Amino acid sequence: MDSTGALADLNRALRGTLALVLAGGRGSRLRNLTDDEAKPAVPFGGKFRIVDFPLSNCVNSGIRRIAVPTQYKAHTLIQHVQRGWGFFRAEINEFVELWPAQQQTSEESWYRGTADAVFQNLDLVRRHDPDYILVLAGDHVYRQDYSKLLAYHIDKKADLTVSCVEVPLDQAKEFGVVGVDETDTIVDFLEKPSDPPHVPGKPEVAFASMGIYVFNARFLMELLEKDAIDPNSSHDFGKDIIPALIKSNRVVAHRFGDSCVLTPGAVEPYWRDVGTVDAYWEANLDLTTITPELDLYDENWPIWTYQLQKPAAKFVFDSDDRRGMAVDSVVSAGCIVSGAVVRRSLLFSCVRVNSYALVEDTVVLPEADIGRHCRIHKAIIGAGCKVPEGLVVGEDPVEDARRFHVTDKGVTLVTRQMLEAL
Repeated sequence: MDSTGALADLNRALRGTLALVLAGGRGSRLRNLTDDEAKPAVPFGGKFRIVDFPLSNCVNSGIRRIAVPTQYKAHTLIQHVQRGWGFFRAEINEFVELWPAQQQTSEESWYRGTADAVFQNLDLVRRHDPDYILVLAGDHVYRQDYSKLLAYHIDKKADLTVSCVEVPLDQAKEFGVVGVDETDTIVDFLEKPSDPPHVPGKPEVAFASMGIYVFNARFLMELLEKDAIDPNSSHDFGKDIIPALIKSNRVVAHRFGDSCVLTPGAVEPYWRDVGTVDAYWEANLDLTTITPELDLYDENWPIWTYQLQKPAAKFVFDSDDRRGMAVDSVVSAGCIVSGAVVRRSLLFSCVRVNSYALVEDTVVLPEADIGRHCRIHKAIIGAGCKVPEGLVVGEDPVEDARRFHVTDKGVTLVTRQMLEAL
C-alpha cells in the first residue's frame, strides 16, 4: 500500500478510536495535596493540571473521541474539563465526555480497579461503537503521539499493545514491569517485582508499563465481561487482565521512545509519574532550569488547559532593603512579587509574595500568600495558603516535621489545614 493509502487507513483508525482517560483515583502518595481533589486535577507546571497532558496528547494525535471516568472527589476535575475542554464539535462526532462513577452494575459498587472502571461503563462504550479503545492513566506527565502507538498496534496485528518506558533496573521494583522477547512480544507482566527482567540487549534497564493500552474494542469488551464474574480477580488491568492474556493472545510492547514527543536537543524520552511529593516537587522545579527536560514552550505540541483570565505577573519595589525579583524561576499570571526575592521556584497563578520574604527551591500553588519576612526553602506551599508573617520553613527539619510533612528527600509540604492548626 502506498503512503497515501496508509495515511488514510490510519486516519480512519484514529476516528474509530475511543480514548478512556482513567481519572478516578485519589493518588494517596501525594499526601495532603489530594485531600480535596483527585490526583489528575492537581495543578502542574504553573497553569496546567495533570490531566491536561493525556487530553492534549489525544487532541494533538488526532483522537477526538475521549471519555474521562471519574470517582474520588471529582468536582474540581469535572469543573476543569467542562470549562477547558468544551471546544469539540458534536456534529462531527468529536467530544470529551465526563463519566462519573454511577454504580451501574448489579453489584452497585464503586470502581474496584482500573478494569472495573471500564467495565462499569461498557454501555457507554458500546454506544460509541469504537474499533479500538485507548486506555490512558490520567495522572502522568508526558507528551506522546498516540497515532504512532495506534499504527504500531495495527501493524503488529495485536490484540493488546502496552506502551512501555525504559527505567533503570534498580528502580523498576516500583512499577509494573513488562518482560519481552527479541521481537517485543510480551512474555511476562509483573507488578512491582523484586527481581525485574531487563530489556533484551540492555541489562541495565527494564520496561515499565506506562498504564497506556491499545485494545481491539470487541476483544476488550469480551475480556471485561469475563473478568467481572471472576471472584478471584481484583479487576485491574495490570494485576489481572494483562497477565492472563500473555500465553493465549497477541500482546506486544510499544517502546515509548518511538512515539514520544521529544524536547529539541533531548536524548531521553520524558515521562514522569508525579505520584509522590518528592517526584512532584522535582518535576515542577525542573521547569525552572535553563533547559528543562519537558519543553512546555513547544508550539508544535501544545498542552491545552483552562485558566482564568488574569493580568500579567508584577514585580514591585527596587530599593536596597527590598527588591521585588525572581531569578531562575517560573512566575504565572496574576502573581505579585512585592519587595521579595524568589529564586529557583515555580509560582502558580495569583500567588503573592510580600516584602522582605525569601522563597527558594519551592513550588507555590495557586492563590497562596507568603507573608512578610518569611523564609521558605525546598518546600511545596499548598493552594490558598496564608503563610503568616515571619514563618521559616526548610531550615530546621525537626521543627518542620512537627508542624508539617517532611519527605525522605527533605521537601516540606505545607497546606492550608496545617497552617490553620498552628
